[in-house]
Amino acid sequence: MKVTVDQHSGFCWGVVRTIDIAEDELKESPELFSLGPIIHNPMETGRLREKGLETVGLDDLPRLRGKRVLIRAHGEPPSTYAAARANGVTIIDATCPVVTKVQERIRKFYEQGFQIVIFGKKDHAEVVGLLGQTNNEAVVVRSCAEAEQVDPSRKTVLFSQTTMDRETFTAVAEVLRARVREFVVGTFEESAIEFHAKDTICGQVSGRDVKLREFARANDVVVFVAGKSSSNGKVLFDICREANPRTHFVEDERELQPAWFDGASTAGVSGATSTPRWLMENVKREIEKMQERTVIAK
Repeated sequence: MKVTVDQHSGFCWGVVRTIDIAEDELKESPELFSLGPIIHNPMETGRLREKGLETVGLDDLPRLRGKRVLIRAHGEPPSTYAAARANGVTIIDATCPVVTKVQERIRKFYEQGFQIVIFGKKDHAEVVGLLGQTNNEAVVVRSCAEAEQVDPSRKTVLFSQTTMDRETFTAVAEVLRARVREFVVGTFEESAIEFHAKDTICGQVSGRDVKLREFARANDVVVFVAGKSSSNGKVLFDICREANPRTHFVEDERELQPAWFDGASTAGVSGATSTPRWLMENVKREIEKMQERTVIAK
C-alpha cells in the first residue's frame, strides 16, 4: 500500500512564524511562558514544553513579574496587554500578522460608529481578541440563523475569524445585506444605513479546502492528524470526510487502527494548520509498519 503525506497540509506561515519566535526566545533563555497553548496540538506543545515553554493563563500574570510571556498567533484583546504592563511582564508578541490586520480594521470601523459583526466561534481565542477591539460590543454569529437576529437599523460591517469557511461567510453576508436592504426600503433611511462585508478569512487556510478534497478523493483511506481542540482541524476534517467517507481522525500514530486500511491500495495523511509536519511523517511511518506486520502475519 502506498502512503502519502499531503504536501498542502500542516503549519500555515503564521503558525510557523509563532513557533520560530518561541524557539528563538528559548535559545536566549530556557524560561518562557505562553499565554494559552501556543498551538492546538498536544504533541507540538509537548515538544516545546521540553525546551522550556510553559503554558499559563491570565490569572498567572501577577506571579510572572519580570518574566517573558508569549502572545500566540491567535492574538489577544487590549486588556491583556494592559494587564501585562500592570504586572511588569515583558510581552513577546507572536500574533499572526493576518490577525493583527483584522484587529486593526475592526478597531477602525468601531471607532467610526459601525456595528461590528464577527463571523466566528464566540469562545475561540482569536475571536476573544477581536471582540476586545470593540470593548466586547461586537456581535458574534456562526450561522445564517444567528445573522437573522442582528439589528439591521445600524450601519454595519461584517468581519470573519481568519480560520472560518468562506462559503458560510458569503451566505451570512447575504443574509445581513438582505436584512439591511429590507429595513432601508421600509423606513426610507437609505442615506443613514450602510453595510459592508470584509472577507478576512486567511487565504492560505481557505485555499486548502479545494486541495484537501482532491487529496482525499485520490486516496482509498485518509488519516487526518490534528489536536482534538483545533478549530481549524475540525473544519478541515469534516471537509475531508465529505470527500472521502473512509477518513479517520487521530492526534498521533498511537490511535491508528489496522482495520481502517483493509483492502486499501493507497492511504493519505493530512492535517490542520496546527499540525506539525514531523507528526504527519510519524503517522505515515507507523501505517507503513502496520502494513509490514500484516504482510508478515499472513
